[in-house]
Amino acid sequence: MRGEGLTRRGLLCASVAVVAVVGAGGWIGLAGEGGPETRARGTTAAAARAADLAARMNLPWPGEGQASIEVEGVGSLGSRGGREPVPIASVTKVMTAYVILRGHPLKDGEDGPEITVDEAAGQEALSLSESTAPVHEGQRFTQRKMLELLLLPSGNNIARLLARWDAGGPEAFVGKMNRAARELGMTRTTYTGASGLEPTTRSTADDQLKLAREVMREPVLRAVVALRDTTAPGVPGTIVNTNRLLERPGVIGLKTGSSTPAGGNLMWAAEAGSPRRLVLGVVLGQRAGTSPAEGMQAALDASGRMIETVQKNLPALLSGRTGRAAERNAAVAS
Repeated sequence: MRGEGLTRRGLLCASVAVVAVVGAGGWIGLAGEGGPETRARGTTAAAARAADLAARMNLPWPGEGQASIEVEGVGSLGSRGGREPVPIASVTKVMTAYVILRGHPLKDGEDGPEITVDEAAGQEALSLSESTAPVHEGQRFTQRKMLELLLLPSGNNIARLLARWDAGGPEAFVGKMNRAARELGMTRTTYTGASGLEPTTRSTADDQLKLAREVMREPVLRAVVALRDTTAPGVPGTIVNTNRLLERPGVIGLKTGSSTPAGGNLMWAAEAGSPRRLVLGVVLGQRAGTSPAEGMQAALDASGRMIETVQKNLPALLSGRTGRAAERNAAVAS
């Protein structure tokens, strides 16, 4: 809220507020008359409420890899699997898209400039050893369409093309990715390429959840990751999103990733409750060491179970009874 837009009454209301909900799952104390001690109690109450809800949720955490989940307006429901960085495969492309839009912002509904498919991207489209988008040299697509070709079919060739278009080469673009990660507090993340093909790109479920939170605040990316499919001029047929969970009610994103060393990985976004709340989750390292297809199916299955549980249980758990129990716990803790 901008200072010049506040009335005297609005200033008074703001000054006595203790806790506000911001973004996807964040709680912050507002500076006001209560002082640090009051704000600390508010933060403790919020954390206690989230912990109480998580305990009652009985989430079906995956038995392997890493997972992390949060609910907008509530906070973290916890994480499992430790904090050791692991390969994340094509989940990497979420940061690629984020960096592209930081350098070349689009308003919701805008298509942006046209980008030409170069020789390298056209040749890479013929690869049988990695996921690509079926484009050929000389084709021109808008920036918005390029983001769709990047994220829906998980086009490695489009990731590398966008890196060249934005930064002139892969090294400079990777530098931008790592700087963006540091700015978001992703302290256990290292990017070594734009596509995620490299197993040296590593992160954690907790770190990737921070990125998911930022991405879902970006209208263009939020719209793109919710698409089940798309078409592109000069590209035959329909381009289908690799995230099959979008077929389920309430699932609105985000990005798959799989390889033999990384296993199956999924950054996901869904809505639950009434009014609808954004739920974000990340699952990494499912069936690592097997085939990409087996790992991906395991990641989809694990994520699907978590989403179903949250959607089923969240409305009742956000009742006044749950809130009062959390407040009692917070009072004891303080």
